[in-house]
Amino acid sequence: MNFITSLALIAVAYAILYVIALLFVDCDLRLAWAEKFGKPTDCLAGKVVWITGASSGIGEHISLALARAGVKLVLSARRAYELERVRQSCLKVGKNLKEKDILVLPMDVLEVEKHKAYFQQVIDHFGHLDVLVNNAGRSQRAIWEEIELAVDKEMFNLNVFSVLSLSRIAVQHFMKQNEGHIVVTSSLAGVMAAPYSASYIGAKHAIHGYFDALRLEKMMHNITVTLLCPGPVFSNILADSFTGRPKEKFGKPMEITDRRMSTERCGHLCAVAIANKLDEAWMALPPIIFMVHFLICYPNVASLVTRFLGPKFFVKMRDTKVRMEIKSD
Repeated sequence: MNFITSLALIAVAYAILYVIALLFVDCDLRLAWAEKFGKPTDCLAGKVVWITGASSGIGEHISLALARAGVKLVLSARRAYELERVRQSCLKVGKNLKEKDILVLPMDVLEVEKHKAYFQQVIDHFGHLDVLVNNAGRSQRAIWEEIELAVDKEMFNLNVFSVLSLSRIAVQHFMKQNEGHIVVTSSLAGVMAAPYSASYIGAKHAIHGYFDALRLEKMMHNITVTLLCPGPVFSNILADSFTGRPKEKFGKPMEITDRRMSTERCGHLCAVAIANKLDEAWMALPPIIFMVHFLICYPNVASLVTRFLGPKFFVKMRDTKVRMEIKSD
């Protein structure tokens, strides 16, 4: 057997093992490797991490996962009483954390004119910031042509422009201290489109464009950019989702029988991705990760597959048993 043949067999074997692994893991393989063999979340102990949208869902469980690692936290969201609840939970599970190590900073991320003042409060309390986790945001359920333009503007104000505003302030701080880490909770919807969430999909794709560009610009400045991309996860995001009309919420809760990743597991994987400074981290129950890989890597085949499966299939993959009042083709 010559060298070329041996190399080809190794490549084929690797490809087969790669595909098989994707069928069983609940995250991309780089994240799975980092969880088993990478840096433990404890490597972040003593770091100062600011998390927006920390009062519930993924943000709450990222906070808890980081508290267990001994991370000093700034917890932000609009509901001060919920932030205090999360703070107390973090203190209970926290590794060597004292009261002063967790700052509750209520804020509405839409008030971008106050971002510099909020940022200064963090610096006044801790003296510096190591990681900013932009987690605040909302999803959407609506039919494409029925979405009012005002909803697109609301979506981008919350899921894009508020994130850019706070991140630019943080990056200026990181440039001065010659180190820093920007984290943004995106979605698998920012990697691959899904039906009936056009404004949300557009916003998440915009996030990837902005922060991929930031990563390229600052790769020589010791500034890390991580995009967290969860698939379906248990949270209150569905009930609070935008619709096609301004100021309206979707209002339908998830069911306990839905097939979604737990927020605890998602929060842990997000913490692993942050600790290992991954560029991008995908997480969802199998076989979603495999499907996303396949549909992105083989776009011509993907076009045929998606036409065959139709939008109903992708709605069920994302929302399982949620009864959606959407006109299906």
